Order: sequence, then C-alpha cells, then structure tokens
Amino acid sequence: MNRIFNSFVYRLHRFFARLSAPVMVYGYKRFDGLFLKNTRISTSTIIVSPENLMIEDHVFIGHYNFIEASGSLTIQEGVQISNFVSISTHSMHNAIRLYGKDFRTVKEKSILEKGSISIGAYSFIGPHSVISPKTKIGKGSIVSAYSHVNGVFPDFSVIAGNPAKVVGSTQKVDEAFLSWNPLYRSTYFNQEFLEHDKPV
Repeated sequence: MNRIFNSFVYRLHRFFARLSAPVMVYGYKRFDGLFLKNTRISTSTIIVSPENLMIEDHVFIGHYNFIEASGSLTIQEGVQISNFVSISTHSMHNAIRLYGKDFRTVKEKSILEKGSISIGAYSFIGPHSVISPKTKIGKGSIVSAYSHVNGVFPDFSVIAGNPAKVVGSTQKVDEAFLSWNPLYRSTYFNQEFLEHDKPV
C-alpha cells in the first residue's frame, strides 16, 4: 500500500512539475514595437528595464537568466545566452557596505557602479557566467561557463576565467573546423563581417 501511495505522489509531483516547467517562446516585441519573430526567450528568464534593451533578431536566451538593462544593454543578432547567466548594467557590491543601513534611503547613489553592456553578433555566453557593467564583448566571441566578464574584449575572442581574460580565438577554432568541413563556408557568418571590415 505504501508503494502505491508513493508512486501516486511521485506521478502527481511530475504532473505539476511539467505544468510549471520553463518553455522557450518564439518571438519578442522590442520596446520600439519591432517584433523579432526568430528570437527565442525562456519563460523563466527575467528581463528588467526592457525599455533599455536593444535586442536584434535570431537571439536565443535560455532558462533561468537574469538580464538587467537599466543602464543600456545591446544584444546583437544571433547571440546565444545559455542558462543561469547574470547580465547587469549596474552593481551595488560596494555601495551596500559604504552606505550601510542608509542604503535604501539614499536616492542618488554616487557609489553605484553603472555602465552599458554590449554583446556582439553571433557570440555565445556560457552557463553560470556573470557580465558586469561597462563591458563590451566583440562579435563572434565565446564566453566560457562560470566566467566573470568585465571590460572590453575584441571580436572573435574566447573569454574565460574569474576575472575573465582572452584565452583564444574563435577564428582559429572555426578555420580548423571549416578546413575539414568546407560545406559550412557558404553559411559561415564571419564571411559577411569580414567583407564589411575590409579597408576601403
């Protein structure tokens, strides 16, 4: 009898877990009214200050991410943000100590760290990463899992660590892949950008 009861409870838990599980939703309406039909965002992702989020199409934002855009956040075309990522354009990690119990009553916090964030086209942000204010990640980059990213990083960077640093080049990774699989050269996004980046 106990086994039957436990089985019933388990099945009941599984049923409600499926109802509340996060799902990916196609389409996102940007603050200016533009509908991005190929952008997918999880229902479990929190977006704070969407009116300051300049996002382009073909973006993927997975499960359980926190995205805070009050200080201006740009996510360019094709960016993939995996899961459990924190992106914040302001930080209170120093202000909470310096203001102490007056923290909530001070309206203009001069100690608050603020700054815009930009993530370049077709970059990948690995799980459990933190992207801090005043950060610019170049196009075609990879941020490794568990990285704490702060600063300016060039295009096609492999970024890893805490604090994060450039540890490689995605162009080198791509060239090795394309050399034994040339079919992808026709769709490789780097070609388009290289054309635009050529000096006139």
